Amino acid sequence: MKETWRWFGPHDPIPLNHIRQAGATGIVSALHHLYRGEAWPLDEVLKRKDAILAAGLEWSVVESIPVHYSIKLRTRACRQFIAAWKDTLATVTKAGMRVICYNFMPAVDWTRTDLQWLLPTTGFALRFDGVDFAAYDLFILHRENAEADYSEGQVRKAHERFKSMSEALRASLEHAILTGLPWAGVSYDREALRRLIAEYRGVTIGELRNNLIAFLREVVPVAQEVGVRIAIHPDDPPLPLFGIPRVVSTADDVRAIFAGCDMMENGLTFCVGSFGARADNDLLAMVREFAPRIHFAHLRQVMREAEGIFHEAEHLHGSSDMVGLIRALLEEETKRRRSGRADHEIPMRPDHGHLLADDGDKKSYPGYSYVGRLKGLAELRGVVQGLQYAMPELMSGGSKGVR
Repeated sequence: MKETWRWFGPHDPIPLNHIRQAGATGIVSALHHLYRGEAWPLDEVLKRKDAILAAGLEWSVVESIPVHYSIKLRTRACRQFIAAWKDTLATVTKAGMRVICYNFMPAVDWTRTDLQWLLPTTGFALRFDGVDFAAYDLFILHRENAEADYSEGQVRKAHERFKSMSEALRASLEHAILTGLPWAGVSYDREALRRLIAEYRGVTIGELRNNLIAFLREVVPVAQEVGVRIAIHPDDPPLPLFGIPRVVSTADDVRAIFAGCDMMENGLTFCVGSFGARADNDLLAMVREFAPRIHFAHLRQVMREAEGIFHEAEHLHGSSDMVGLIRALLEEETKRRRSGRADHEIPMRPDHGHLLADDGDKKSYPGYSYVGRLKGLAELRGVVQGLQYAMPELMSGGSKGVR
């Protein structure tokens, strides 16, 4: 597997030479200063690529080309933003990129209710608590008609939780939720969040899924033409938020996406943590079913504490069988090598590392501290090498059958 590391560009507090010291050889990046849906100019893409090459690394995955909300809602403005997305797709391919990760999460991207949840022995983690989230939605944001999206019991628990919070805790909760909003070089506040949510009022799960498939039917043929694979990232968390449906949360969702645009270039970013936040997702079965179209992997863990509550766990110890999942991905790589697929090596990266040691003294994006991801990558590397040692066919693609 190709070891990669997410880098947010020149303003990332973690420099490229530190990433190289971590042992990663590939970089996962995007032009975050051009994140409002406009086409990325080739000179800007090459500038980023040259900086990565100068550090002795390669730009392996583009994460993400943002999908403008007009595309998700299929409004009249979507035409210009789909055209820009296609242009960016072609541009990054000219610069040598072959894997594009993107998401189709409506209104908010990844969402947590605590950005520094204290663990017993291993630092601080990101955490999502559905009761805290409902308390924010109902009694801080005061979203219109929000009560309709919760049971009486959920509303009662949320009200009790809200009453128990100090003003400081309420402010911290709001900060955590706003941090996960789509990044476009702007700051968000409560009113901006209300406006974003209002854009999706009344949108059904069927409409959102149809809009995604319509988008894919336009961009995937371009991906095939220019020789690039696109890989959708699952919803994080994989459940409706603020009364808005989500359509990349389950195996059935992925089947619908693949059936709606049945081309190999239309693939999946398999995020263990995102899919693993739902107990009804059988991750090992999903990897085996979708393996040929898994173009990228986020090997992070969550620990499900109770229904609607989870936190980012250590990379090898959580609610999912990480070792079994890595073995299944290595088996897929072996099958690809034997069939002659040029994309036999699947890029992977550690994700949402804990805040460890002196990471707390540094300014880093939540979940993207250095030591936590360094530890995670080392653990994942050990699993890969251990499996390859025990099962040489997973490395050599030799004549032994895949077990």
